[in-house]
Amino acid sequence: MTFDDLLQRAASLTGSGRRAILGIAGAPGAGKTTLAERLVRDLNDDGRPWAAHIPMDGFHLADVELERLGRRDRKGAPDTFDAAGYAALLRRLREEDAETVYAPGFERVLEQPIAGALPVPAATRLVVTEGNYLLLDTGAWARVRPQLDEVWFCETDERQRIERLVARHEEFGKDHDAAVAWVLGTDQRNADLVATTRDLADLIVPETALPAPSAPQPGPNHVPAARR
Repeated sequence: MTFDDLLQRAASLTGSGRRAILGIAGAPGAGKTTLAERLVRDLNDDGRPWAAHIPMDGFHLADVELERLGRRDRKGAPDTFDAAGYAALLRRLREEDAETVYAPGFERVLEQPIAGALPVPAATRLVVTEGNYLLLDTGAWARVRPQLDEVWFCETDERQRIERLVARHEEFGKDHDAAVAWVLGTDQRNADLVATTRDLADLIVPETALPAPSAPQPGPNHVPAARR
């Protein structure tokens, strides 16, 4: 399997002419955002907004709400997202393609969701969404999978995944010890949960098929936290 194989498979999802939604799942640091961004970039290389990238991480609850709920120290766990809101957006993206739909993004520097940051024009035929919990079948997360035409699961070497994740947390402000503690604590608990959903995926994407990650670019429309 190569990246070109994945590109062709993603494009084929719109064969019926209707808007399709592709989900990319996997553990934190598995390469989900890298894959989603490259797919959308290559599908749009003729300049038309044919594909759009909508990350799950735009549905993080704001820190103020996490603090109210007593969940701030578990940010990234399933119950720190608005799963019902995410499922509702996916349904809207599937059913409403006559006008632009706006989705929230997530700004990694601020560590906060940003409403209305990501437009999905009416011309969009493929939405690529990615996140940890697309295959989770509990609570409101169970509403997500029925909205997706396919879900791919990114599988990567565990040591490299952890190293990348530590480097990412350091890049966005944590010192090394804090980054390691978060990755081996909160992030690892989430990764273990995500791993239980692997066999529900339509396709397992090996690391050899993933494009090389690019350096993050700052700005309100860049959502590096979606790589979780």
